[in-house]
Amino acid sequence: MAGLLLSSAAFSQTWIWYPGDYEIWLGNEMNNRRTERGAFFPPFWKSDSHYAIVEFSKQLDLAQPEEIIIAAEGKYNVKLDGKLQFGMPKTMIIPAGKHSLNIKVWNQATPPTIYVKGHTINSDNSWKVTFEDKEWIDESGKASDTSATVYMDAGSWNFNDAASLPSQFTLARQPMQPIAVIDKADGKVYDFGKETFGYLVLEGLQGVGHVDIYYGESLEEALDKGYCETLDKIAINANTITDLALDETSPRNSSYTLSNSKAYRYVYVVPQPGVNVNQVSMQYEYLPLTYRGSFRCNDEELNKIWDIGAYTMHLTSREFFIDGIKRDRWVWSGDAIQSYLMNYYLFFDNESVKRTIWLLRGKDPVTSHTNTIMDYTFFWFLSIYDYYLYSGDSQFVKQIYPRMQTMMDYVLGRTNKDGMVEGMTGDWVFVDWADGYLDKKGELAFEQVLLCKSLETMALCADITGEKTDAGKYNQLAKNLFAKLEPAFWSNEKQALVHNRVNGQQSDAVTRYANMFATFFNYLNPEKQQIIKNSVLLNDSILGITTPYMRFYELEALCALGEHDAVMKEMKAYWGGMLNEGATSFWEKYNPEEKGEQHLAMYGRPYGKSLCHAWGASPIYLLGKYYLGVQPTAPGYQTYDIMPTLGGLKWMEGTVPTPFGEVYLFMDRKTIKVKSSGGVGTLYIPTRQGRKAVTIEPDKEYKFNYPVK
Repeated sequence: MAGLLLSSAAFSQTWIWYPGDYEIWLGNEMNNRRTERGAFFPPFWKSDSHYAIVEFSKQLDLAQPEEIIIAAEGKYNVKLDGKLQFGMPKTMIIPAGKHSLNIKVWNQATPPTIYVKGHTINSDNSWKVTFEDKEWIDESGKASDTSATVYMDAGSWNFNDAASLPSQFTLARQPMQPIAVIDKADGKVYDFGKETFGYLVLEGLQGVGHVDIYYGESLEEALDKGYCETLDKIAINANTITDLALDETSPRNSSYTLSNSKAYRYVYVVPQPGVNVNQVSMQYEYLPLTYRGSFRCNDEELNKIWDIGAYTMHLTSREFFIDGIKRDRWVWSGDAIQSYLMNYYLFFDNESVKRTIWLLRGKDPVTSHTNTIMDYTFFWFLSIYDYYLYSGDSQFVKQIYPRMQTMMDYVLGRTNKDGMVEGMTGDWVFVDWADGYLDKKGELAFEQVLLCKSLETMALCADITGEKTDAGKYNQLAKNLFAKLEPAFWSNEKQALVHNRVNGQQSDAVTRYANMFATFFNYLNPEKQQIIKNSVLLNDSILGITTPYMRFYELEALCALGEHDAVMKEMKAYWGGMLNEGATSFWEKYNPEEKGEQHLAMYGRPYGKSLCHAWGASPIYLLGKYYLGVQPTAPGYQTYDIMPTLGGLKWMEGTVPTPFGEVYLFMDRKTIKVKSSGGVGTLYIPTRQGRKAVTIEPDKEYKFNYPVK
């Protein structure tokens, strides 16, 4: 169903599946769309698959007989109280009384799913699902009366009528026209005005021959036939049109839409002599999302940064949260955790978060780190408690917890005698893209800090699921590792955590990474945090960060240390610098020292850099959490803090989404106005002595004056 709009409205029935299976299948569909100069480019890591046979069950207690409608994606049978029903019934009547209803579905191609609709019997997340029933039958024909089967609650994603088949989901589309056409000797360049994503449409095709298509996030890339990252070639014959990259042939028509979506601003269309293309347009492809977060202030450059950040975030919010829309189009855990956090201050789309977490985890057995990257495994753990804190959704934690356990078992099986992690064969120790040497050998302080936080997260999630023994175990492991961090990595000489330790010896190198994470994790006392602020975070002699990815955390650490004015200047200089270079979405990497086409290059390729990358949108998060100052203090915003800070602005206003609605805030240099839709908030009003705490109750408008410093 092209362009299906998924709403958050409540439905009494929906399509259901084994949790994580649809997400893994859909992720495989998306991850394998990547091409590089027309060649198929699959992911680097293990691709799991859905379970081919799934049983769905429901215990019923009916006051009266009830007719149900059954639909399934796959071949299925139905059991009522253990008795097989004839054929694959599309309807059946369930008698009054207590019953067991079981539907078993086989589908090798797409995930087994079912849809059941009745008066009270409706498929939803309360149904139990399993991929194995572990039944046995003895020689007399008697079936086992006990089972070791593990049941899960069904998964779903608002496919809420029988015709909305989950396997047929596609993103929405919208026609778009170029804003300008540039004539070239052998073709035309079509400019769509800004970074965009979708399917190119060639209209008014005439003649027989080839059409070559070169895409570019920049004009330079589109015009460079030999080095542009993405391209297409189509062959027009008398009766057919063939996409040569995909080897797909369709009947000839005067209008042809390419079947693989691409990212671009400019498209260079070069027909062979004898072939004519009268017009080029596109079908913009997107996930329908509601912009619930907002931000406005007196600084128009900052407003533009927020707007471009929001657009960047939307472009990279697709079936899942992906990294960049041109090159990879994959789901990377380090990128995704930042997308989740930005999402909480922009869309608050919980379903996209859960889909992405399921996909990144995949299935057991665990054979490598997430995306093969050690740090990305730790970010995956951290993202789950973040989701719980913002959403309050404990059921998701309970569903994903068994896969958290097996993932952590894998991690702990690769620790050294000191309980620390080092890169082993098959591990990618990433940290960041750095413009300078970044040693990856031995025990990196950054990785140990992330592991410690992951163990703390495991303990929190174990407690949520009621696994008290596990909670105690992971808490103890976290405490053991935490006790080793400062002795292993703190250097009095450097007044900082050193970068790494090799064979038990501290290196001389100091980088920002471990220091800034230890700061906003509160792993160091306030005195050492202030020391780090000056010795590392505000020290230009320390290797600088040139990716928005780690700039995200660097600026968060500075905000946590109260350096809002400095962070505001950095946001305007860094993201404003991209705007000055003509950015219409934010980039994978930005080094202000580079000039011209240097801004387009990466990975040794002249146009390898992504000019629309999810981690480039971090001002959305920083402005919402640290300037509007809104953040949950109890799961699902049952309680929350508002600690607004102008950071040098004259005024600002905005909304922060929550499960209850929005928190609205206005602040200038004399006044604060607040209104909230739910939860109990604590507003911290600036005073000459510090801050005064005031309780904010739902659905009341508040206005406070405060003294100007």
